[in-house]
Amino acid sequence: MKSVFNADKPIYIQIRELIEDQIINKQLKEDDQAPSTNQLVNFYKINHATVSKGINQLVEEGILYKKRGIGMFVAEGAREKLLHNRRESFIEDHIVTLVQEANKLEITVEEIMTYIYKVKRSEKQ
Repeated sequence: MKSVFNADKPIYIQIRELIEDQIINKQLKEDDQAPSTNQLVNFYKINHATVSKGINQLVEEGILYKKRGIGMFVAEGAREKLLHNRRESFIEDHIVTLVQEANKLEITVEEIMTYIYKVKRSEKQ
């Protein structure tokens, strides 16, 4: 059986990102109940501690909150917080590297933008 998880990244981070993606994509909205630890453990057949670690990070960051005896829920403003964090990471992980490489290759900002627009147009088709 092929694993749904990427071997290059810890599973607890992938669980965390799975929930984050559901919030960003509006599959989970503010005050919606998030999948429980037990549901994730049973569905993915992974260790309870692994799932708990990913979920607890989201609780610590204020993305999820606990209702004792009921479960985890999406916190108010969670989507905006996640979008902000992901944008910051995107800039650091991709844009900075892109600009540095473009500078080495003497690619102008205008050329970069032309390439970006070309890629965006091809994705829409």
